[in-house]
Amino acid sequence: MSLLERLFSVPPIRKAIWRLWYPFLTRRLRGQDVLFLNYAFETDPPVGLTLEPADEPNRACIQLYHHVASQIELTGKEVLEVSCGHGGGAAWITKTLNPKSYTGLDLNPAGIRFCSRQHQMPALSFRQGDAQALPCADGSLDAVISVEASHCYPDFAGFLSEVKRVLRPGGHFLYADFRFSGDIAAWEFAIAACGLEVKQTRDIREEVLRGMETNAARSEALICQRLPGFLHSLGRDFAGLPGSRVYEALKAHELSYRSWCFLKA
Repeated sequence: MSLLERLFSVPPIRKAIWRLWYPFLTRRLRGQDVLFLNYAFETDPPVGLTLEPADEPNRACIQLYHHVASQIELTGKEVLEVSCGHGGGAAWITKTLNPKSYTGLDLNPAGIRFCSRQHQMPALSFRQGDAQALPCADGSLDAVISVEASHCYPDFAGFLSEVKRVLRPGGHFLYADFRFSGDIAAWEFAIAACGLEVKQTRDIREEVLRGMETNAARSEALICQRLPGFLHSLGRDFAGLPGSRVYEALKAHELSYRSWCFLKA
């Protein structure tokens, strides 16, 4: 295990690293119209979503959000997205799936400032906050969405407890993320013990690999243009480029990427 992997295995250090990395990333990508920080999703044959021309460059990333969010009907619902990044998914869901309200929450204050400037529409808002202590009243939400973020949290079971707390009875948790093989047992245990009913789950490894490949050229260009040379390797891993640790682990079945729809009874 590398020194970086050892550091990431310590929850407080992991949280501190992410707390520094995401504001740095927001500053470096400012003005580059980078609205999605998640990996991507493509089926075979292709998903074929109808998109506006402005959304087309982000197709593969949008398709991951669509896969997660369209597991239930969101029209007229009050929705929270935890760890919304640069807000591209939040804006697209608000625009196309018609929730009553959609709040994007993120620990990164620079990211929230970016989102508030970039994505302005009546039903959409953003606020800074911690996934481990959601700033929402008990039973106040119809749906919680989390896309590719919980691997950063120091206490995943605690996060699931918070999700259950803020959902109304009959509310849903729409979720996708990945874990390396050594972390899968703990991941599955926390999910089994969280008190939410699994309505459906899916291994989306193949679809995410295709999405990574679709985005590879654009991501490589962005990394070379916007990150200093000593961070190119980390940037390629973060972007899931072919040859990176994350991509190769996913390809070799050493990394599991899955999606879920949970119900609070």
